[in-house]
Amino acid sequence: MSDSILQAPPQKICVIRLSAIGDTCHALAVVRRLQDNWPEAEITWIIGKTEATLLSDIPGLKFIIFDKSKGRHAYKDVRQQLRDCVFDIALCMHASMRANLLCRKISAPIRLGYDLARAKDFQWLFTNRRIDSVPKQHALLAMMSFADAIGAQGRPMRWDIPLGDDNRQFASDFKSPNMPLVIISPCSSQRSRNFRNWSIDRYKAIISHLRQKSCRVVLTGGQSDLELEYGRALCADGAADDLLGKTSLKELAALIDAADLVICPDSGPAHMATAFGTPVIGLYATSNPERTGPWLSRELTVNRYPDAALKYLGKSAEQLRWGQRIRHPDAMDLITIDDVREKIDMFLDI
Repeated sequence: MSDSILQAPPQKICVIRLSAIGDTCHALAVVRRLQDNWPEAEITWIIGKTEATLLSDIPGLKFIIFDKSKGRHAYKDVRQQLRDCVFDIALCMHASMRANLLCRKISAPIRLGYDLARAKDFQWLFTNRRIDSVPKQHALLAMMSFADAIGAQGRPMRWDIPLGDDNRQFASDFKSPNMPLVIISPCSSQRSRNFRNWSIDRYKAIISHLRQKSCRVVLTGGQSDLELEYGRALCADGAADDLLGKTSLKELAALIDAADLVICPDSGPAHMATAFGTPVIGLYATSNPERTGPWLSRELTVNRYPDAALKYLGKSAEQLRWGQRIRHPDAMDLITIDDVREKIDMFLDI
């Protein structure tokens, strides 16, 4: 417990990380480190409803689900479940106003939040201790700083997301002998001025290249109008299996676990693949992969963020605020077909 903000090993820990899928995968690695250090500690995790469908069956953890669709009643539900709970510490690993309001409902002498530079939405008003400030840190390491702060010793990273036999059977139906299975999740979440998606035409060229390499290609994702448009265009000739909007998160996780390779922009599947040890070709131009790239696949990441910074902001990547997004609709076009082909060939030739 040297250099820890705690005087003794914690017996009861509360974790707040509501969303998104990729960030909750990062948080899971932190929780596993806590478990490996203090296997007898009781850990309660306040998590979003969607993310809970992937993680809430993990043995040895108590999950409290925050259903944002309920509005104010969601806070009441959490407060009721926390009514008789007293914790040694709360790890507030989600800096948003929604999560900040939940912090105040936790009975704990220490509510640990981000340093001032990363404490979004006035998080410092809702916490009473902060992790150390570390410049230019990957999002996963930033969350690991919470474990460092309370004296959890370093351990090999692990995630160990449970998958049922039905999930594994679902995924096994897409495995073929002597055919690498490649999952393409073409779209990131549909948010205002997100601009993380690569074009349909370029994905078509990549699918054609993968088929020439005797790969089986499966498209995954949600059921937004845009994603369904991608599915119709990319699967019309039978070059890929269309599972857009057709899988649960557990089934998607099983597919990613069974896959040989995942190709996607900055999105949840990149970090789900990391959790299962599946290599990822990440497509990055509008966000910095040094901060949000797939942790175990940095050599496979296509990084056009520096090019986008120069072209659309007139600055080098080093001059930008850490984590700054490049919100230009054409930025992802800086990623060429050859960029991705080269990464595929490099991976298949390993």
